[in-house]
Amino acid sequence: MSNQAILYVEDNELNRKLVRALLKATTYTLIEANDGEAGVAKALAERPDLILMDIQLPKISGIEATRQLRADPATTGTPIVVITSFALSGDEQKAKEAGATAYMAKPYSPRELLALIRQILPEG
Repeated sequence: MSNQAILYVEDNELNRKLVRALLKATTYTLIEANDGEAGVAKALAERPDLILMDIQLPKISGIEATRQLRADPATTGTPIVVITSFALSGDEQKAKEAGATAYMAKPYSPRELLALIRQILPEG
């Protein structure tokens, strides 16, 4: 059984640590990137099964990274969950317009995030 890979694009180490801990007890493999450019590069190189994308990122935003991934045939069908701590009105709309599969605002409960991951990418 091959492990399903999840790419988490997030510049905040604490947030990455939380998701790392959350996924430790699952069969998912976690790939990490700490800026938008690295996220796009890793998504294209590693072909993850799911991408968790923060909006506020160095270099290029999560919205722009999502647009770039949607424009590439290699990642056009990869589910992307956009995560933002700035639940500003319009962010969800921007995320959807960029091609996000789903949207989650911080702070979220780890259980909620795991439920969403499993809904999009069932384990096993």
